[in-house]
Amino acid sequence: MIYYMVCCMKVPIYQVDAFADSLFTGNPAAVCLLDEWPATKVLQQVAKENNLSETAFVMPAKRGKWAIRWFTPKVEVDLCGHATLAATHVMFDERGLEKDELTFTSRSGDLKVSRLEGGVLGMDFPVVSTTQSSVSSLLVEGLGGYPSEVRTADDCLCVFDSEEIVRELQPDFRLLGRLPFRGIIVTAPSANGQADFVSRFFAPAVGVDEDPVTGSAHCILTPYWAKRLGKERLQAVQVSQRGGRLACELRGDRVLIEGKAVTYLRGEIEMI
Repeated sequence: MIYYMVCCMKVPIYQVDAFADSLFTGNPAAVCLLDEWPATKVLQQVAKENNLSETAFVMPAKRGKWAIRWFTPKVEVDLCGHATLAATHVMFDERGLEKDELTFTSRSGDLKVSRLEGGVLGMDFPVVSTTQSSVSSLLVEGLGGYPSEVRTADDCLCVFDSEEIVRELQPDFRLLGRLPFRGIIVTAPSANGQADFVSRFFAPAVGVDEDPVTGSAHCILTPYWAKRLGKERLQAVQVSQRGGRLACELRGDRVLIEGKAVTYLRGEIEMI
């Protein structure tokens, strides 16, 4: 009888509430710190097991940078804001990295995240341009509401007239998952003056029915609302059940997205 030895590597794992200043708010993300890349299939299995909207995998790269990859329980994605925020929080607050700025290499290019005052982290992300689009019957049926404006890129931006409409939408995720987009962003002006706009984000096509707080969506939302409101610095609230608050600033072809993060869990897993 022949026995095969299966080699496992022990990997530190953290679960972090991103875009939150207290536990049980914001958007939870897992962060795994690696010394080398395992097979993509293994990364996907870990993300599926974590069953969070995103798991970030981070390892050292060249010239003092860090490589980052993001996985939903279903697929690898090109960009994820809240998991990047969570990863930076882990590097600074959990691993004691004594820097004021990190640069991550990713599918979306180099992403810089800075340590700001008061425990705030600022992410420098690319603007995502959109084009005016028609309102499809599948989109209206899936959302359960008729947007006043639709703009599309990899995500679909749906603008509504009031915060109340955005809050009360009860989407049919099965129908939304048939649309050719990573996710559906719904947005409206804020009703109470404590923010400039509100939003929600639905992504059943990549295994996330509703994301609690979506940093990458603000690469679309920030330039849209900056132009509409005539201001470059904006306050945003994602009105999901958990909810989250972000500060966003348009800087040419880049968007600065600011938020805090809190560690919920520290542990270790074994990867084959």
